[in-house]
Amino acid sequence: AGQCCIQGLFVRGGQVLGQRAYYSKNGLALSPAEFLEAFLSQYYFASEQREVPKAIVICGLTSDVDVFEAALAEKASRKVSVSADVRGQRARWLALATDNAVLNLKSHLADKSHVLARFTNLQGALKMDSMPERLECFDISHSSGEATVASCVVFDNSGPRKADYRKFNVEGIQPGDDYAAMQQALERRYKRLAAGEGSLPDVLFIDGGKGQVSQAMSVLGHYGIENVRVLGVAKGTTRKAGFETLVDGETGKESVLRGDNPALHLIQQIRDEAHRFAITGHRARRAKARKTSTLEGIPGVGAK
Repeated sequence: AGQCCIQGLFVRGGQVLGQRAYYSKNGLALSPAEFLEAFLSQYYFASEQREVPKAIVICGLTSDVDVFEAALAEKASRKVSVSADVRGQRARWLALATDNAVLNLKSHLADKSHVLARFTNLQGALKMDSMPERLECFDISHSSGEATVASCVVFDNSGPRKADYRKFNVEGIQPGDDYAAMQQALERRYKRLAAGEGSLPDVLFIDGGKGQVSQAMSVLGHYGIENVRVLGVAKGTTRKAGFETLVDGETGKESVLRGDNPALHLIQQIRDEAHRFAITGHRARRAKARKTSTLEGIPGVGAK
């Protein structure tokens, strides 16, 4: 969601002496390896007193790693190795640092003050009269039309509301028809909400472009649901995070937010969570289908 966590694990004499997390925004949409090398360049060269170890293990290398290694060796007046393909104990240290980076980043993004600030920025970006309190996002996942699953994730001012998440096994459509899959999932969801079973969102995000958004507007209109802002989140021409195009359901107009805008980071976060939830459901459904034999449907035929 536009935010990075760099986890430093400090090992001396074979002992882990400590670790520290550093947080920064990736406004230029650099790859993890490029971002880490840019960070380390500042980390080791911004301070004359910074100790340069004999070996630095990182999660990815760039083509400029030789230049970076030579600069470190010049500062330390000895050889310094920078590597990513490690084994044994070094691989375990790298895995520990990676796991802690993921956990710390999730905790950082879930911090209530952090989330609230993003909601405030979203209000300004969408020019809403009041701050949205509830967001929903839908996504579709399948493998060439097989085992299609739609996901619905919910966020509020405290972050993800996992108790309100829903998955929909999509049936009876042409395999691979994402528009029909989205329509079916939205109908099943908003038929219940229109009947008063649950809370309507202030903003409904759809992972897709104008076609997917028109499906959402049609469903909401069918059930007479108003006061729900609909936005499509379409991948930009580069298909990179930070360059998404937002499609307004009411006007059809497209807009782009700056890559460092906290509102965009919130949109990316809920979109990515919907994507993760849909893929998890799809894989589980696909695995179940592939482990089931048609013979088991015959009366009298069992596991034995």
